[in-house]
Amino acid sequence: MTGRGVLRMGALALLWGSVFLWIELALTGLSPVQITVVRCALGAVTLLVLARVHRQRLPRRLWGHLAVAAFFCNALPFLLFAVGQQTVGSGVAGVLNATTPLFSLLIGFALGTDGPVTPVRVLGLVVGFAGVTLIFAPWQQQGVSGFGALALLGAAASYAVAFAYMGRKLVGKGGPVAVSAAQLAAATGLSTLMLPFDRAPATLNATAIVAVVVLGVFGTGFTFILNYRIIEDEGPTSAATVGYLLPVVSVALGALVLDEPLTPRVVAGMAVVLAGVALTRLALARSASGKRPSERTDRYQLSVMSTERDGAGGRSADHR
Repeated sequence: MTGRGVLRMGALALLWGSVFLWIELALTGLSPVQITVVRCALGAVTLLVLARVHRQRLPRRLWGHLAVAAFFCNALPFLLFAVGQQTVGSGVAGVLNATTPLFSLLIGFALGTDGPVTPVRVLGLVVGFAGVTLIFAPWQQQGVSGFGALALLGAAASYAVAFAYMGRKLVGKGGPVAVSAAQLAAATGLSTLMLPFDRAPATLNATAIVAVVVLGVFGTGFTFILNYRIIEDEGPTSAATVGYLLPVVSVALGALVLDEPLTPRVVAGMAVVLAGVALTRLALARSASGKRPSERTDRYQLSVMSTERDGAGGRSADHR
């Protein structure tokens, strides 16, 4: 990887890993619904500008599929992360987000689209969910439990559903920046429908305003173009490695900026989750190397928060 590629990867990991910090800060003045609407809208505007710069036109016939993808990949998980972080710290939220590949593996097993069931992949799945159990600590009343943590796991599962759907319906159907801009525009419309049911008044302050702007423009918009450039220049495998850095960034920022406490049990659970994800990715990498002589970046299209392989059996490389 070139020096410029390393800088891009570092910037991408910092931007995506800091998403949970910005959500935590935005909650000081905005409700989860309000954060979701503003985040989607600012991300859509950012990508619309980037699409125009890249001379990519918005799709004309994909809006039904885009609406489904927008719901499961943007509107729903963005809301669930904001809801979950009302009671769960940003560091733990970042690690629970790392369970997305594990949910993707379960969905792939269920649909029969994720390749052979190997011992390494099953082991990774078991280890990953053992780590989640360790974080939740259901045997302890003071453990990370309750609706907030369940909402965060629901967000990770929603991403997995979205990635499977986008791999079948959206990959290769247009310019990636324009398609993702359209997807976020659809997500803005869907999330706006929730505003009349949101009873929480906005208590705006400078911290919340800055946080939601950074979250929408940089954490949702510019991260896309950075990841896309890494895929073009270094290949999708290099881009996928960013996913391993996100929990590290989220935990570090939560502890340094928000002074979030981390018990040895939670830290151990985080390490076990990452080990499980690493095992599943290792199995996928071995399988892919046996089937493809070399990576082809022209067969990849990035949608918001995912890297999808062209075709029905596309797989995602995390996100956020």
